[in-house]
Amino acid sequence: MKRERVVEQVASGTAELVPDHERRSGWTLLVDGVPQSYVDLDDPRHLEFEYVRRLAAAVDAVAPAGEPLRVLHLGGGAFTVPRYVAATRPGSGQLVVERDAALAALVRRVLPLPRRGGIRVREGDARAVVEALPDNRFDLVIGDVYAGAQMPRTVASVEFATEVARVLSPTGWYAVNVADLPPLAFSRIQAATLAAAFPDVAVLAEPGMLRGRRYGNVALVAAAAPGGLPVARLAAAARRDPFPGRLLHGSDLATFVAGARPMRDEAARDSPAPPRSIFL
Repeated sequence: MKRERVVEQVASGTAELVPDHERRSGWTLLVDGVPQSYVDLDDPRHLEFEYVRRLAAAVDAVAPAGEPLRVLHLGGGAFTVPRYVAATRPGSGQLVVERDAALAALVRRVLPLPRRGGIRVREGDARAVVEALPDNRFDLVIGDVYAGAQMPRTVASVEFATEVARVLSPTGWYAVNVADLPPLAFSRIQAATLAAAFPDVAVLAEPGMLRGRRYGNVALVAAAAPGGLPVARLAAAARRDPFPGRLLHGSDLATFVAGARPMRDEAARDSPAPPRSIFL
């Protein structure tokens, strides 16, 4: 049966679910023309977007293969990473926080979540939900909160990162997607921000992106325990990617941060808007 594009108005704009005609069960979610997620319903291990593969590297490395996790996803989109967790770590308990209830309902209707996938969806603001959660609740928090193509200031501060650290287990991790422009000033600030709340932080991105050559995505990973990141394993995963990445940690991360100061609530700002031509 031929699949047709689905277009609906949701709270955050015009949502489109576009079938991928090269993969019989692949779909792309766009909101106001901005690609948000890619999902392959038959193969949730297939991750089309580079930045999602960086986040999935944290899913793979935070615990032994196949071990169930308690995961909090901030930002739902088409639920790409929750589907990946359900496929690679059966029995995991997952909570997805999505502010746009109409968008979540559209995705779940057209692209149903896996049965017995352990995925619960809660409508709400990411920061408000995190602040209301009890301590030591999750093994992994995935941050991918965007309004259009910008990360809101409410989830970009030391105060927010400290709340994320609070809801993590003593060995838990926080992995966050940051979209940025050259010269990556926002990413440097975010690295400094996480370092103010976590004892171990690393940055993962494509080398050209790290050199400030283009607009794109940087993944930051932080561990609640000192020395909690398996740096060699994360670096190897980055190198194996179809778009090989580089991991910055220790002195390399200090050079990248280059004196950037952590972002506090009183001076917080959204991530920079992308160039108008980027999604044309």
